[in-house]
Amino acid sequence: METLVFDSNDLELTEEFLSKAYTRMRIGGDTERTRAHVARDVMGSVSVDTLEFNYDMSHDAEPLGNRICLGSVHSGSIVRQCFPDASESSFGPGDVFVYAPHDLPYNGVIQRARYNLVMFDPHLLTRVAATLPGRTPEPVRLTGDRPVSAAAGRHLTQTIAYLRDHVLADPDLRVQPLIVSSASQYLAAGVLNTFPSTALTDPTIEDRHDAHAATVRRAVAFIDDHVDRDLGVADIAAAAYVSVRTVQYAFRRHLGTTPMGYLRQARLARVHADLLAADPATGVTVTAVAARWGFFHPGRFAAAYRGAYGRSPYLTLLQDTP
Repeated sequence: METLVFDSNDLELTEEFLSKAYTRMRIGGDTERTRAHVARDVMGSVSVDTLEFNYDMSHDAEPLGNRICLGSVHSGSIVRQCFPDASESSFGPGDVFVYAPHDLPYNGVIQRARYNLVMFDPHLLTRVAATLPGRTPEPVRLTGDRPVSAAAGRHLTQTIAYLRDHVLADPDLRVQPLIVSSASQYLAAGVLNTFPSTALTDPTIEDRHDAHAATVRRAVAFIDDHVDRDLGVADIAAAAYVSVRTVQYAFRRHLGTTPMGYLRQARLARVHADLLAADPATGVTVTAVAARWGFFHPGRFAAAYRGAYGRSPYLTLLQDTP
């Protein structure tokens, strides 16, 4: 996985770097005080950058292209204008926001700020949106740049911090394929819960008609045979020969869960089997086994495991009786 660090007090080199890392732009600032620091970590299609400017850096930038870019401010402030209406917004410590529409140029001033930029492929939103009850599988787009509530904004900020400090910072975690998939989808789900996006729809009459037990059996068989793969709900629906809405409704009707919920339980069962088969004397750890099956948050994993098996995963590894 890619890691990138840039540190310079040269305004021209900073402009060149920012143009390559984000989009073509012109910048300006105090030529006597121009230190810029950027650190980037990449996991799959997601990148989390930490940027710090110790001066007021103005910028005039072209569109970001086919990427969603989020900003999360730690200190200082960011003033941003987007064209064609050139509406101005200001963001300070604690704020999380969509930095700019992907198809519009923008300008603004970074006012002695330290902040994160999170960028990812918008297809990730569409893939995760399809797993949420009632959502259509059509391409999803964000329709606003500010959180729907302060609580939602705080949760997304915490999600970004956790990915930055615990997943991307751990070279052993961020190379696990299922960790990359799970963590990326976790971020996208947080974004969908935070920002307004395109509308929801309920299952149709046809969806309800096709949501029978045979649909669930086909879907479950596919999941069980491919539990080690990077699966989305669209993959599961295709294997069951039904729509995304149908397979979602079928799982809720017959199993009381979602396709992705069943996938998590199937992976949890694989963790359980691996822990039972492991020899703790060889140095195997619960964290490593959980990561192999896509569980990257120790607290949530431990709670889910205890709920399913009535004991901690660590005791299972030690072969202790409950």
